Amino acid sequence: MSLNTNNSNQDSVISVKAMDIITAFLFMVFGLVVMVESLKLGAHWGSDGPEAGYFPFYISLIILLSSAINLYQVAIVNKKKQTESFVDKESFKQVMVVLLPAIIFVLGVQLIGIYVSSIVYIAFFMVWLGKYPIWKALVVSVWVSVSLYLMFEFWFQIPLPHGSWFNPLEFVGVQ
Repeated sequence: MSLNTNNSNQDSVISVKAMDIITAFLFMVFGLVVMVESLKLGAHWGSDGPEAGYFPFYISLIILLSSAINLYQVAIVNKKKQTESFVDKESFKQVMVVLLPAIIFVLGVQLIGIYVSSIVYIAFFMVWLGKYPIWKALVVSVWVSVSLYLMFEFWFQIPLPHGSWFNPLEFVGVQ
């Protein structure tokens, strides 16, 4: 149930009904994928008990049927949700302000490693959202990355991603 029951769609990004339909459809696709893969593993009762795909098959069948019932209810039965706003533009903007840099951070970890990506990510958020001076953001972000390096790579001897595309830390001897 939505906390925002604003019936004006002028500032709404998407309605509750549309999100319910999208969610039900995605769960139906998930159920079908698991069901097909379970059949490949064997979803029958063998001579020595259930095969590997037996329980996943029936769980995915329950997911598929539940999602179909939800889709029917939202699309056919419940007409009220058509005008109910799921998220407005301002709330959506606030989520995107955090989500998009997080996605870029994850890509950065893959390409240039976790240490340099963490420096950029932490400093960016401190300056942009926290309104800290650049020098404070750089001090904190470098301190956090150096602490992570010492803790994981040096003390625990667990290597974290250094970057598959380019490793900027090769210049200081970190392989």
